[in-house]
Amino acid sequence: MAKKTVADINVQGKKVLMRCDFNVPLDADGNITNDARITKALPTIKHILDNGASLILMSHLGRPKGKPDPKLTLAPVAKRLSELLAKKVIFADDCIGEAVDAQADALKAGDVMLLENLRFHKEETIKDSAAKEDTQLREAKDNFAKQIAALADVYVDDAFGTSHRDNASMYTVPLVMEGKDRVSGFLVERELRFLGDTISKPEKPFAAILGGAKVSDKIGVIENLLNKIDCILIGGAMAYTFFKAQGRLVGESLCEEDFIDKANELLALAEEMGCDIVLPTDTVIAREFKAGAEHKVVSGDIEDGWQGMDIGPESRKLFAEKLEGAKTIVWNGPMGVFELEPFDEGTKAVALAVAEATSKGARSVIGGGDSASAIINMGLEDKVSHISTGGGASLEFLEGKKFKCLEILDDK
Repeated sequence: MAKKTVADINVQGKKVLMRCDFNVPLDADGNITNDARITKALPTIKHILDNGASLILMSHLGRPKGKPDPKLTLAPVAKRLSELLAKKVIFADDCIGEAVDAQADALKAGDVMLLENLRFHKEETIKDSAAKEDTQLREAKDNFAKQIAALADVYVDDAFGTSHRDNASMYTVPLVMEGKDRVSGFLVERELRFLGDTISKPEKPFAAILGGAKVSDKIGVIENLLNKIDCILIGGAMAYTFFKAQGRLVGESLCEEDFIDKANELLALAEEMGCDIVLPTDTVIAREFKAGAEHKVVSGDIEDGWQGMDIGPESRKLFAEKLEGAKTIVWNGPMGVFELEPFDEGTKAVALAVAEATSKGARSVIGGGDSASAIINMGLEDKVSHISTGGGASLEFLEGKKFKCLEILDDK
């Protein structure tokens, strides 16, 4: 997906409208606890300002249900951006309306303005499928998008984490701006390059590590990768559905009964295609779902009254061995209940194995979410090739789904 970036166009003297992902975590007092999503947008922001444009930033924050919520204002983001840029960031009290129009009109080259939370308006999250069936909804979404689009001459998408959604700011606004420049920012460009190249032309051997709670969440990924990949390492609670498909007992472990037949189908399909699906050989089990609960390691069946919490020590060694010599690695999902000690050991071991393989020349792509958190918490962020900024978006990308809000951007 070769799309123009902001570096491919002339922005001098223009007003640029940039969709960011400033959906940052806040504490009870409204303070930002992690500004990574802001700092990752800085290269694109600085490029636009350094090249003589004025800049209007927009984002959502949380789920305010279509009406203003003072706890979810983007004002703290404006304050943090001002600090990072060492210049005043004008904060608009809304994202549409006469006052916003006037503020946008008054912007001069080098000025930055941040619009208030897009999701304070219900029109932002009206689904296109609903809008197509309901004229009133379509008109509302279109009118909202037209007001935002009228603020600027150029549209820049740098919000990969929201790229799988058909929100008004992600799709309808650039649709309305047809005939004007519609390009990606550097963050989106990097995501498309790493995720796209990894899936379309991986260097072999190609290994995937899939974890998390549900097989149902990863079926699309497995099906899309089977004909491209050499081995898939499966951990997390989703492994217990595969165990049950093989006729093993799983005790009280999380298991998707409705997907046992599908798990069997995937195992058979993988064998037919020459893809090695590797399941844990041992499991850390506990009586309770809590930190420090009574636990032990078992191979084989899990007895009643116990539940699987993590891959065991032998599985950690096996998974690390399977990653040795890999040239391409994709990881999405933890190996166990990694937020509770001591059930984070499997995820940590896999993180170290991925970092080790990367140091030996592998291209490693971490698919956002919990996997990204594990890598970052262990200080391994610089030891892997790429950490995706979008958990859900990266998962859908790995499934091979099309993102129409990216497809609408101008081709190189």
